[in-house]
Amino acid sequence: MSNSGDKKDSRLWGGRFSEPTDAFVERFTASVSFDKRLYQADIKGSVAHATMLEKAGILTKDEMQQIISGLEDIQSEIESGNFTWSEKLEDVHMNIESALTAKIGNTGKKLHTGRSRNDQVATDIRLYVRDEIDLLLAILNKVQLAVLDLAAREAETIMPGFTHLQTAQPITFGHHMMAWFEMLQRDMQRLHDCRKRVNISPLGSAALAGTTYPIDRELTAKLLGFEKPSENSLDSVSDRDFAIELSAACSIIMMHLSRFSEELVLWSASQFNFIQLPDRFCTGSSIMPQKKNPDVPELIRGKSGRVFGHLMALLTLMKSQPLAYNKDNQEDKEPLFDTLDTVKDSLKAYADMLPAIICNKDIMQSAALQGFATATDLADYLVKKGMPFRDAHEVVGKSVAYCIEKKKTLSELSLKELQQFSGSISEDVFTVLTLEGSVSARDHIGGTAPSQVKAAITRARQLLKQQ
Repeated sequence: MSNSGDKKDSRLWGGRFSEPTDAFVERFTASVSFDKRLYQADIKGSVAHATMLEKAGILTKDEMQQIISGLEDIQSEIESGNFTWSEKLEDVHMNIESALTAKIGNTGKKLHTGRSRNDQVATDIRLYVRDEIDLLLAILNKVQLAVLDLAAREAETIMPGFTHLQTAQPITFGHHMMAWFEMLQRDMQRLHDCRKRVNISPLGSAALAGTTYPIDRELTAKLLGFEKPSENSLDSVSDRDFAIELSAACSIIMMHLSRFSEELVLWSASQFNFIQLPDRFCTGSSIMPQKKNPDVPELIRGKSGRVFGHLMALLTLMKSQPLAYNKDNQEDKEPLFDTLDTVKDSLKAYADMLPAIICNKDIMQSAALQGFATATDLADYLVKKGMPFRDAHEVVGKSVAYCIEKKKTLSELSLKELQQFSGSISEDVFTVLTLEGSVSARDHIGGTAPSQVKAAITRARQLLKQQ
């Protein structure tokens, strides 16, 4: 390591130090390269803080106006690309404060009265995360609407339903899409719930114990749109539960998107050929000209692991920290920022991709005829004729074994063939052995009958309007 030749540190906090920070340590501890994205939140928080300081008589009205005007100029410079970020100034907060002082003189130095970087960064992150949650909710809503549109379009399209990835019972594609909707709706609820705990103001907690100045925390909370000020200054500056909770909610979103992606990858493969993905969401092979690779779903499936890793990183970051603030907390931002970026991009991809999916209906229907998907319907038919379910189960099992031997489906068996397994079977059995009869028979809330799928879509659209 090597030090510069300066005798004294000239930073805003350097009064107590007799030598400058080591050049490597300066680079190692700086966070401005990634936390500068907090500039809007930082300036917004500072404007509210300056407004409160004037109300408390700590700043004059002229000083407050100078500070707010200077901060607005700095924001314009940042957004126009004319602001110079300095690693020597460590982070977004010191860069903006230093620029403010350079712009308006000693009045700029008064802005930090009654606060610390500890409550400042805690406030900035909460403001930033709150805005990001609102963005996530908006994009998630678009994905839900795309799912509903696809479900409505394919409410009567029959496909095989699977358990253990084996053909189980016939369902409609619309019903399958509504399962996706339910998962996304729980994601929506988790984000709304998380937002409530984000929307608490730590500003005024200062370093850890509060401040001796006559500040008004209720005012700054109101100015910043927070529900209320936090209750304990120690917890306020060191709490990152809200970031972990958001990362957990994002991890569940990515788990859901990964499951969706796995199905899209399978369904678009030639062995299934249930759907066609739009070309603009796929890529080709450098050596095999016939290939159409579902890269977007595959990549989203892979990015789920990235987001899961960030959640584990944040949990590990916080697990051994004593109260109150520690420098460890600087490491919360990169995983949090990358999580939010990844989830927003993944949701946007789905919102754009789903409307362009084409279902190969005939192939889905043909696949549903394979694997004896209506076997349970035959068992239910026998139960309704008075046979105990376990006996019906055995009868159908034997009829399936016969079908395998004869290379037939259940619906292809003649009445005489079926009656060799049970005398209770009569001509009306063929109404339950058709795919259409099977799905239509499940006519209750949550069932796959097309009428129920359409009703579920109507309820879902109404739900989205109320959120």
